[in-house]
Amino acid sequence: MKFGQKEWILLLFNLFYILPFTIFYLLRKNYEFLIYIGVLVLIGIIVISTLKKSKLDYLALWGLSIWGLLHMMGGGVKIAGNTLYSLRLIDIIDKGGQFYILKMDQAIHFYGFLVAAIVVFQLIAPHFKEIKKSKLAIFIAWIGSMGLGALNEVVEFIAFVVVKNTGVGDVYNTGLDLIFNMAGALAGAFIASYWVRRKRQI
Repeated sequence: MKFGQKEWILLLFNLFYILPFTIFYLLRKNYEFLIYIGVLVLIGIIVISTLKKSKLDYLALWGLSIWGLLHMMGGGVKIAGNTLYSLRLIDIIDKGGQFYILKMDQAIHFYGFLVAAIVVFQLIAPHFKEIKKSKLAIFIAWIGSMGLGALNEVVEFIAFVVVKNTGVGDVYNTGLDLIFNMAGALAGAFIASYWVRRKRQI
């Protein structure tokens, strides 16, 4: 695929955070996040190689790029001795341990699968040209993103099994991740529906 200026900007944006974080996690021997970088690069290759057919727009592409950056920062950036992922944002529910709402980890999960739903919706949108069928497209984007959210938890579980020390957390963390994945996916499906309908009207 031939890249234009906007595509090159996106590619450089991703390289400017992936390469430094790869070196950072290599030096720290953080194999958990090296696995995540591998997954991130694989997803990037798939997105780039299929862009001509998928026709994902810049809402989806920038959303994915920012998600990748947040994920890399989540395990590497520390605030007051704690990783960004473990940063507590708002004290809504606190039952001790991993059962806490709202953490940055949960906010990133919400955002990430909001973006995933936008991607899924854009992939299936050409098959739902009638506005009347948009509710079905919203539903498919929602459950599709939730499926990707479940796959994400599988990757985290593999990292937990393979790597000795990880920040994956316990069963409460996994359950809360899935809930925020679900909520983000639903929000993303509605945002994507509005975005696509708006583009068709222009």
